[in-house]
Amino acid sequence: MDIPTTIARRVIPCNKGNLLGQKPPLKLKEIWAIRIRLQLDHRARELALFNLAIDSKLRGCELVGLRAHDVVQGSHVTPRAIVMQKKTQMPLQFEITGQTRDAVAAWIAAAHLKQEQFLFPSRVSESPHLSTRQYSRIVGSWVRSIGLNPAAYCTHSMRRTKPTLIYRATRNLWAVQLLLGHTKLESTVRYLGIEVDDALDITEQTEV
Repeated sequence: MDIPTTIARRVIPCNKGNLLGQKPPLKLKEIWAIRIRLQLDHRARELALFNLAIDSKLRGCELVGLRAHDVVQGSHVTPRAIVMQKKTQMPLQFEITGQTRDAVAAWIAAAHLKQEQFLFPSRVSESPHLSTRQYSRIVGSWVRSIGLNPAAYCTHSMRRTKPTLIYRATRNLWAVQLLLGHTKLESTVRYLGIEVDDALDITEQTEV
């Protein structure tokens, strides 16, 4: 049965207004632009979340589910941490750089978090920790604050950022696979979109 024209016109695609396809990682200058803005605005929670998202390379669900004891030993934030990936049920180790340790320590102190508490508690009473949807909205606000289109980025942009920078600097695909916790090298290739990037690099360096 044909759909009446008046009804058909009301059907709006659920992805209207969103950009489809793989979301890009942040560039180094964009990382620092967001970081400096968060520092100047004294947004301790978001600075810790942003820095840890970049360093950890965790999926959104794993990042928001971190507890204080996952990154703290005694009274200090550790230089390395390990978590169990929800998707693969495999352990994943990641580094925590000095500036991220400082930001996380400052947030823990400001929020008076205990070891067993979630690192990023939700401000919504019925949720024990920041939800992935809330995290996604925060990521959108970050990129919007530096003049980028939030529809072009998502939480996976955060996960892809550091591995992409590492790959472009080293071309060490095996190391990037380990950092992302992928079980197959093909997954890393697809995730980074490196075949396209490499082809473009070669094209840009070739004059005809």
